[in-house]
Amino acid sequence: MKNNVLKVHPKDNIIVALQDLPVGIQIALDGNAIQLLEAIPTKHKFAAHDFAYGDEITMYGVRIGRAVRPIPTGTRISRDNVTHDSEEYHVGERKTDWPAPDASKFANRTFLGYHRPDGKVGTRNYWLVIPLVFCENRNIEVIREAMLEPLGYLTGRSFSVDVAKLVQLHGSGVGEEGLLAIDIVQDIAELQRNRPFPNVDGIKFLTHDGGCGGTQQDSQALCRLLAGYVLNPNVAGATVLSLGCQHAQIDLLKEALDAFDPNHGKPVFYLEQQKSRSERDFISDAVRHTFVGLTRANLLERRPAPLSKIVVGLECGGSDGFSGISANPALGHTSDLLAVLGGTTILSEFPELNAVEQNLIDRCTTEENAQKFAQLMHSYSQRAQEAGSGFDMNPSPGNIRDGLITDAMKSAGAAKKGGNSPVTDVLDYTEQATKSGLALLCTPGNDVESTTAEVASGANLVVFTTGLGTPTGNPIAPVIKMSTNTALARRMSDIIDIDAGTVIFGEDTIETKGEELLELMIRVASGEAMTHSERLGQDDFIPWKRGVSL
Repeated sequence: MKNNVLKVHPKDNIIVALQDLPVGIQIALDGNAIQLLEAIPTKHKFAAHDFAYGDEITMYGVRIGRAVRPIPTGTRISRDNVTHDSEEYHVGERKTDWPAPDASKFANRTFLGYHRPDGKVGTRNYWLVIPLVFCENRNIEVIREAMLEPLGYLTGRSFSVDVAKLVQLHGSGVGEEGLLAIDIVQDIAELQRNRPFPNVDGIKFLTHDGGCGGTQQDSQALCRLLAGYVLNPNVAGATVLSLGCQHAQIDLLKEALDAFDPNHGKPVFYLEQQKSRSERDFISDAVRHTFVGLTRANLLERRPAPLSKIVVGLECGGSDGFSGISANPALGHTSDLLAVLGGTTILSEFPELNAVEQNLIDRCTTEENAQKFAQLMHSYSQRAQEAGSGFDMNPSPGNIRDGLITDAMKSAGAAKKGGNSPVTDVLDYTEQATKSGLALLCTPGNDVESTTAEVASGANLVVFTTGLGTPTGNPIAPVIKMSTNTALARRMSDIIDIDAGTVIFGEDTIETKGEELLELMIRVASGEAMTHSERLGQDDFIPWKRGVSL
């Protein structure tokens, strides 16, 4: 059988099954024959030689576990016989030379974006309506209901039902037969074509459960996160709703905006309910201010921008045993291309960088960044252990079923999204990405918390790899969903934008798939293509409270 197994790295001592392998089959590898002593499911791994108790298990060229019992050659690697383990790391001599890819075919390419006064360029043009405290969530929903449909910004379905038309007909004396016969379905596409603000891609309403209670540090972090969304290049301005008595005060948000960029020049309207005459007046005022903001945002039009203005969040979720073999390395190649072109990529999910810390430390361009990354990783791991939930508990049941049995195995594959380029910056949660090249951002491994943070740090696009499928998006940044396997791309074609499963059996290479992804990113950034997450209205937003979240 051809191409039925894969040894990912020359140092590896476990082998990946690229398809279901029956018991007894002979596997030819490195000039040797391995007979399988049990059936190996697709994406799972089997022992390339005999392991004794305590022996290191190696994949992607790094330690990803240790044997907890003898493992004969040709048997499956599982949670029953392997436990999580990873290599120690330290800050020493760094190695920032790297095999930069040839990006000449993209050297003069541009995308059509929205140019902001601060020099950043958006891939979308949104107006934000945000609460400083969860008490305002209901008012946010009232404003959303009042504004979206009349302005043609409904997403997530293909039609709307015009109840107002029935009311009008009933009032004019139309009887039951007439009411039952009238067509009241409106095509959403038609409503969108008739938008009064054609240069505005939408109004986005962010709701959350923070701002009061908890710790003051939580409220400060929330305000910094919201400030990052206001300053994201995909946002024209914002309407901010405050109750008035909460920890997350308007002044805290203003301080965060000034700290990030005191000269951002974006209109931000602040409204405080406890200073309003009534809820009715408060909501009416918020709607009027938002409408005025839309008139300003509509003055912008897309203009050409170099690819160096693209800032991409590198995300993965619902990972499987192929994630580190197909989609993640392909995204890593795209990340490297953007590094050559002067763009910025953001690799987050620190619990999923376990086992590759040394590689990332060695790639840091400054000792300061190397020390910062090591300290953030150590602190995060320590907090997790103190809470009784170390990095070893990160893999989800879905990960484990699909062959990712230790956090180190999962992490070594997840880190492939960052390619091979030097690490030019290391960011703590909510810090802004301001340098070209690859940045490391401290976030949880939780898909939505991590994606939320990448966009707050400046990502104007997100590429999200998945092997099991997940309906995750973001309110203001287009999320391109990339499958690790073709079966998923076919089964969940309504959420997958590009299939990297073609890499598994040689239909594509990592390089050709990475270039194909970059072409798609350019079309999405220019507004020429809409991602499935946008079409379905997958506006996921979860702030991190800096507690232990893996």
